[in-house]
Amino acid sequence: MNPILVKKWGTPFEIPPFEVIRPEHFGEAFDWAFRDHEREIEEICANLEIPSFKNTVEALEGAGRDLDRVASIFFNLTSAHTSPELQKIEKEIAPLSARHSSKIFTNPRLFARIEQVVQKVRDQKEILSPEQNRLLERIHQSFVRSGARLDEMGRKRMGEILERLAFLGTQFAQNILKDEVSFELVIDSEEELKGLPSTWIEAAHQEAHRRGKSGKWVITLSRSSVEPCLVLAENRKLREKLFRAFSTRGEGSGRDQNPAIIAETVQLRLERARLLGYSTFAEYKLDDTMAKRPEEVRKLLLNVWTRAVEKIEQERPALTVLASRDELEGGLQPWDWRFYAEKQLRLGRTETVEGDFKDYLQLDRMIEAAFDVAQKLFGVRFLERTDLPKYHPDVRTWEVLDQNDRHVGVFFGDYFARPSKRSGAWMSKFRVQNRLHGVETPIIVNVLNCIRGADGKPTLISMDDAHTIFHELGHGLHGLLSNVTYPTLSGTAVVRDFVELPSQLLEHWVERPEVLSRFATHWKTGEPLPEFLLKRRSLERTFGQALATVEFVSSAIVDLEVHSLAQIEAFDVDRFEKETLDKIGMPRTTVMRHRPAHFAHAFSGDGYSAGYYSYLWAEVLDADAFAAFEETGDVFHSETASKLKDYIYSAGNLRTAEQAYLGFRGKMPSVEPLLKKRGLIP
Repeated sequence: MNPILVKKWGTPFEIPPFEVIRPEHFGEAFDWAFRDHEREIEEICANLEIPSFKNTVEALEGAGRDLDRVASIFFNLTSAHTSPELQKIEKEIAPLSARHSSKIFTNPRLFARIEQVVQKVRDQKEILSPEQNRLLERIHQSFVRSGARLDEMGRKRMGEILERLAFLGTQFAQNILKDEVSFELVIDSEEELKGLPSTWIEAAHQEAHRRGKSGKWVITLSRSSVEPCLVLAENRKLREKLFRAFSTRGEGSGRDQNPAIIAETVQLRLERARLLGYSTFAEYKLDDTMAKRPEEVRKLLLNVWTRAVEKIEQERPALTVLASRDELEGGLQPWDWRFYAEKQLRLGRTETVEGDFKDYLQLDRMIEAAFDVAQKLFGVRFLERTDLPKYHPDVRTWEVLDQNDRHVGVFFGDYFARPSKRSGAWMSKFRVQNRLHGVETPIIVNVLNCIRGADGKPTLISMDDAHTIFHELGHGLHGLLSNVTYPTLSGTAVVRDFVELPSQLLEHWVERPEVLSRFATHWKTGEPLPEFLLKRRSLERTFGQALATVEFVSSAIVDLEVHSLAQIEAFDVDRFEKETLDKIGMPRTTVMRHRPAHFAHAFSGDGYSAGYYSYLWAEVLDADAFAAFEETGDVFHSETASKLKDYIYSAGNLRTAEQAYLGFRGKMPSVEPLLKKRGLIP
């Protein structure tokens, strides 16, 4: 029997039996799961009883469980441990999955039953609990936003659009991965790596050995590999090569390459929005967010943008003076900014420690730190298990227990970069928490792309990597602590510009002295981080924030504006990027954090399309939310943490985002704390 289709896996916590699952199992598994789900939907539609919450909405919520299991395994693997075989299947399955979903959400018989339930509730002929009301509201809205009210021709066209978009998004992501995997910068002499920490150089040496290039050094396009070079490498040609390769990922030419994919994608998204009665795709996407309207997003972005550009221009003269001493050909360039900013930062220092923070930031210790913070705030304990199934040898697994040692869920940590994994970092799941069919506990995955340390040496990470560990665990806790009945409302299933609050909020604890003094220990001596480095970090915390803000906000603006187009003819993404950045006054020495051809958030799927601003929107919330702890004088204040858990981390989508935040904080925040946090205002 196909192991994916076994009704009950005999594994601990019913974790998928990865060791016996092969690529060839997925075609049959999806085919069976699609048909079984269609059968369940037909049973709901054919039910002769008067439509009710139980026989329609709850029945719909309980349908498709096997499809969820198949899809969760498959799409986790295609992101974190893919192969040519899986990529081929993915190109076939993604459109079929979109077609299947569209067929259900535009089913006129099913939607008619849901509409009848909505009317019964409005007429008070059926009384629901608050959670049932919320589920009915979200499901009804999902059907409407999927095109359930369209006529037959409109529903057919909507299905065609979604099917094509699914294929294009898959191709877009695979093109990026192909560029990342195929690139390697081979270094023949260690002298070319001057300025980089010895541990980083050893890791590059080890990477070369793994690739059959013993005696050399290899740099890949992992962000954890590239960014240290841009900050510390004295070899300017090396910095330029890496910068150009990193910033032009996905820019191949041809109809199946990313610029052409973007052109078709934005056209199809606009058509989709118009079918649903919206003028632009941005209006459609933002209608189901906290922001509601593109104008509100634009207002926030331009407010922050103006301050960030002013700050960049204030920093430029000092860096230009430093660069002029090296007589740079062409003057200060984008691949020079981080290097000379770091030089400028070091000028005023009296104490130095080789490697500074990185010698004290060991991957394993910072994972422990994140778990320790989770335990102090929410009472959960992570117990490492070496006996659980996993999809790759690098993966680590933990059982998560509450303060009474009761099982909460399972946590997978997949921390190292490899060719089979797409770049970036993310949280996903193999199972969401729910109580619809008894108690189902979550199986949560955190994926990062850290560069593995040399053999026998610990993996040392940057402060950015440390923030990423906490960020993704924040998402993970949002899934692990979920306490709802229905899968649709579970964990991270909240509106897009609210979902980043739990993750970004947890980052506030990374650099607290209470955390770093315990877990930031020197990889050689075991000594804790020196007090002067803690003080220095406190003073320098806003260093580099102007550049980071410009890089991020420019990406968010391009994302918003491309999806705000009301007419699209012969779309040229390069020209659009240039014209948009020229219009807002993009500084010459900076580029977008994600240029269009590798902007996976925006174009490998529509999760963050017209929504990349969400990180900034949530940062307004998280700055204010952490202030709730600071106001008590205790960053682990138990009553505040309990309220945070109840209204945000465990509540899923039981309430609107506004209701959830007001329940926790009692007021909505302003943008000023964010600007201060980033050092953009005094």
